[in-house]
Amino acid sequence: MELSCKSEYAILALVEMATHYQSGEPMQIRQMATQQNLPDRYLEQLLATLRRGGIVKSQRGSKGGYFLAREPWEITILDVLKCLEGLDLQSCEENSNSKSIDISVIKEVWQEACQAANLVLQKYTLQDLCEKRDSRRQLDIMYYI
Repeated sequence: MELSCKSEYAILALVEMATHYQSGEPMQIRQMATQQNLPDRYLEQLLATLRRGGIVKSQRGSKGGYFLAREPWEITILDVLKCLEGLDLQSCEENSNSKSIDISVIKEVWQEACQAANLVLQKYTLQDLCEKRDSRRQLDIMYYI
């Protein structure tokens, strides 16, 4: 599995929204794009998909923008990937019509890999990513002192 550019950009924007979640103010696309160095037109498309998927909400008007639909500690990375990529790691089921033992063994290993990936992606939330980023920034600052 490889993280697509689409998912990476969306997660970066969501982490930015999670960082500003407590303010209650929506973030504008231009603001997120500038802070995370993302293309704003592409980000606009991604946020529309995330809005349809119930991950973010939008607010119109001069003070409008996007904000998280739920608390950052409730949105998992798996939620985001399911919304953007249609990723469904639960559907890694063994097919009972396997033509050979070899195929059956391969499918068992693939099912185990999907379950492991599912557990990891469900474990981490946007809040966790914010905390990891902040702790790494602290280490980086301490290193240069």
